[in-house]
Amino acid sequence: MKIGVVGYGTGGQHFHTPFIAAAKGCTLAGIVARANKTIAKVRADWPDTPIFASLTDMIEAGVCDAVTITTPPHTRRELVLEAINAGLHVIADKPFAPNYADAMELGKAANEAGVTLGVYQNRRFDADLQTLLKVIADKRLGKVWRIHSRMEQDSPDTIEQGPTGGLLRDLGSHVVDQMVYLLGPVVTVDAQLDHHEMENGLTDVGFTITLRHENGAHSHLSASKMNYIEARELRAYGEKGSYRSLTTDIQAQDIFAGKRPANDLSGWGYEPKANWGQLSTKAGKEIIPSQQGRYHDYYEAFEEAVRAGTPPPVTAEVGARTLAILDAALFSAKEGRAVRVEEIIGT
Repeated sequence: MKIGVVGYGTGGQHFHTPFIAAAKGCTLAGIVARANKTIAKVRADWPDTPIFASLTDMIEAGVCDAVTITTPPHTRRELVLEAINAGLHVIADKPFAPNYADAMELGKAANEAGVTLGVYQNRRFDADLQTLLKVIADKRLGKVWRIHSRMEQDSPDTIEQGPTGGLLRDLGSHVVDQMVYLLGPVVTVDAQLDHHEMENGLTDVGFTITLRHENGAHSHLSASKMNYIEARELRAYGEKGSYRSLTTDIQAQDIFAGKRPANDLSGWGYEPKANWGQLSTKAGKEIIPSQQGRYHDYYEAFEEAVRAGTPPPVTAEVGARTLAILDAALFSAKEGRAVRVEEIIGT
């Protein structure tokens, strides 16, 4: 599959192009970049990859089977539609639409055009999450009662400012999707947001969220970017015991350090032993080896879905429901009450 990337900010540079290049069955076919500084960066990073001034130019060149849209959130909808109308398969960065209704509209457009639309929720393929997934799948915890997820980043400069940006749409998209992935659909949302007046307006810069899932489990999520904390923690509680991990987000660390997964596919994405999680049960305490973190698995699964005519790793409908959960969190924080997801979907 020949994949073009639209946008070369931190998403395109760090979380898409290296993993397309590492994915079996996928080729990086082109990059859309406009600013001279960005073009120079693309040429340095990917000297053999053609550069285009716009998605339209890349479409007209006929170099792609699919495109990844990783431009700023407010630009994504129109670009996704342009790609769909051109008959290209599309991977849209999160959040891939402003709201649930717009997300479902994009899914409908893709279905009518006969192309595959997927949402890039790459953090399903984090090493710590894959390790917890295996602990749960192996029934080491028995019935899971609750999961706590904490994602703190000391990076205030990366917050998208203003009322249409904020941390809830950013890290919130990831941590909510991870809990949907582990525990299934969400029924109610109870949230609190931390707001800060920034240059471009009042912005949510931290949150706590409680999700109640259809299967009876509940998850508790928290994140921040303005409190000068770096921390990633997962805690899971079940009828047989508990599991806790504190990790380094190893894939992001290595990418930012200039490493590429294609250069070490077998050794990529394992948390160091010092950060392996601990399972605590009646039998005692056990250190659980890290599973491999592989963001390129998303692209391999997307390519296989297109080839086989099966759903992609995260469908537009699943992505839309995540947006509905985030909107429910906004309403919950504003109104001081738990909000049912169906309240959002029904509006």
